[in-house]
Amino acid sequence: VQLVESGGGSVEAGGSLRLSCTVSGSTYSNYCMGWFRQTPGKEREGVAIIGSVYSTRYADSVKGRFTISLDNAKSILYLQMDKLQPEDTAMYYCAADFSVCPFIATPAHFPYWGQGTQVTVSS
Repeated sequence: VQLVESGGGSVEAGGSLRLSCTVSGSTYSNYCMGWFRQTPGKEREGVAIIGSVYSTRYADSVKGRFTISLDNAKSILYLQMDKLQPEDTAMYYCAADFSVCPFIATPAHFPYWGQGTQVTVSS
């Protein structure tokens, strides 16, 4: 299984970016996929999760600004990020598991990860 991310970059506060994560090497009916982010010296934190059983979950800090979606036909996971703020600056990672999401989907739940893509938001 391989996850390849794209779409990171630099943007001014208030701007938008869309991250993509192409998933290959597996066919699946159940899935749990998500986006996480990490800054130096801090633990990786969940941003958004999408699952085959429940729809979507978001971190409180991004609710109303970020949208996670999955194109099942193309096996591409997206993260649309609007109204970006400097505190959104981080390395963003996509993650996947081919089972039902647990009640709390921590990074430890996911066996497959992308390489990360940097998002930088300037004020």
